[in-house]
Amino acid sequence: MTTVSTVVDDYIAAWNERDEERRLELVQRAFATDGTYLDPARSGAGTEGIAAMIAEAQGHFPDHHIELVADPDAHHDRVRFTWQLFPEGAGPILTGYDYATVAEDGRLRDVTGFAEPVG
Repeated sequence: MTTVSTVVDDYIAAWNERDEERRLELVQRAFATDGTYLDPARSGAGTEGIAAMIAEAQGHFPDHHIELVADPDAHHDRVRFTWQLFPEGAGPILTGYDYATVAEDGRLRDVTGFAEPVG
């Protein structure tokens, strides 16, 4: 079984991956086959839908990357983690708070995201 930290690392890596095939592989490692993602601006269902949604989001934020702020906090089948969005060569512009449930195989079942501007 995969650890929550490894799954969250794959999740963050998927958001940063620009190669379509590699991004899908990371999403498949991070999410259950029927996983879902929802935030105020976008949503995705299934690993292919989530990978496509991430690609669309990347189009809105070219030359940006996401970094995990601290280790995930998990208990039972729940996990939360905080990340920040950085433009290339600059400080963070967004802080995100993601809350998820974890499937029996250790991958993410569903993720709900919130974000707010930094400063």
